[in-house]
Amino acid sequence: MSYHSMQEILTACEEQNKNFYEVIIEDDRKERGVSKEESYEKMRNLWEAMLSASMNYDSSLKSASGLVGGDGGKMKEYQEKGEGYGDTFLLEVVVRALQMGESNACMKRIVAAPTAGSCGVLPAVLVPLYQEKKVTEEKIIEALYVAAGIGQVIATRAFIAGAAGGCQAEIGSASSMAAGALVYLKGGSPNQIAQGAAIALKGLLGLACDPVAGLVEVPCVKRNVLGAVNALTSADMALAGIESAIPVDQVIDAMREIGEKMDVSLKETGEGGLAATERGEEMKRMLSKEKCN
Repeated sequence: MSYHSMQEILTACEEQNKNFYEVIIEDDRKERGVSKEESYEKMRNLWEAMLSASMNYDSSLKSASGLVGGDGGKMKEYQEKGEGYGDTFLLEVVVRALQMGESNACMKRIVAAPTAGSCGVLPAVLVPLYQEKKVTEEKIIEALYVAAGIGQVIATRAFIAGAAGGCQAEIGSASSMAAGALVYLKGGSPNQIAQGAAIALKGLLGLACDPVAGLVEVPCVKRNVLGAVNALTSADMALAGIESAIPVDQVIDAMREIGEKMDVSLKETGEGGLAATERGEEMKRMLSKEKCN
């Protein structure tokens, strides 16, 4: 992508009198040498893959390790009782995030957005909007371009891989992308999109990547819920006119700095954090023993 900062995108929106998503589509078209229609069709295919993965969740499946599986079904049952703290939509977001994360762990087809470990965040907020709130497919795809633009800037200025920057780079980036997409879907301005992205990422700075036994399962699946709900609240704050005290590009730069200073044990190695707890080590030994047998 030719844009190396969110500010460059905002400037392009103003100078060209275009929406955020239109600027990103045009950039994609030029970079890949494709037509606008071809670019749109590619994004539509990604959306269809997200939607299919969400709709085909199987609560009976367990990951090969046995560490995750079925929680999405439990959450759905809880939601249907109508006794939760959150309203129906919020709990549906939780359900979808768990289900997509578990589908990834069970080797189902998912969309890395921006990574496999954070694949549940965007679908968790967009699928319920499409199915329950009747947001059109066209608007959803436009929102995905918004998310893609934010994600590309983060990848350019910092990183999106947990091995490089910790889970702040995965769930944090996904949450930032989702917040921007949500702001757009409510008619927010390009500046409000940037504010939502900044608030979401800022709230997850410093999040370690500490997968138990080195698997993208515990605590990764449940962190997709954290990222999705964080995106919702960040989007609402931005739409209310609340702004991040630190500009979004500087938030991204801060994320890079934190990731670079983070100890290697907290960057997807499975050697620190939750992975190094007594229970985490016990689970690792159990899985290792099963492999040997």
